[in-house]
Amino acid sequence: MHFILSISALAAGFSFMVEPDGKGIEIDLSYLSRTPFSNFFLPGLILFLFNGIFPLVILIGLIFRPSWKGINFLNIYKDKHWAWTYSLYSGIILILWITIQSTMTDYFFLQPVCLGLGTGILILTLLPGMQKYLSVS
Repeated sequence: MHFILSISALAAGFSFMVEPDGKGIEIDLSYLSRTPFSNFFLPGLILFLFNGIFPLVILIGLIFRPSWKGINFLNIYKDKHWAWTYSLYSGIILILWITIQSTMTDYFFLQPVCLGLGTGILILTLLPGMQKYLSVS
């Protein structure tokens, strides 16, 4: 799920940053009329970083469980590997992103898909097997 989120957010975020007027990606700037943004660059950058790069780092952490120094500073669950905690954060970030987007923009068919993806990330992260796999002894 983190892979799907990452790849799609990297592509969309990059497209928004390269085409901040939305013309090349066929999205009208009026889509942003109820938001604080005048173009797609800043939303694209936020999307690229928080729903693109961040889940990719998490995916690496979940698969390989590296003990990188410094990355553990936001891990509030010290009995779990940082990737487990950050996976929770990623699900929450995606749910918040889509909820805020839904209140500030017109309906887009991918919004419920992304909401489901964020919920799925949370559910899978909280499974007992995943918690055991990512426990720190």
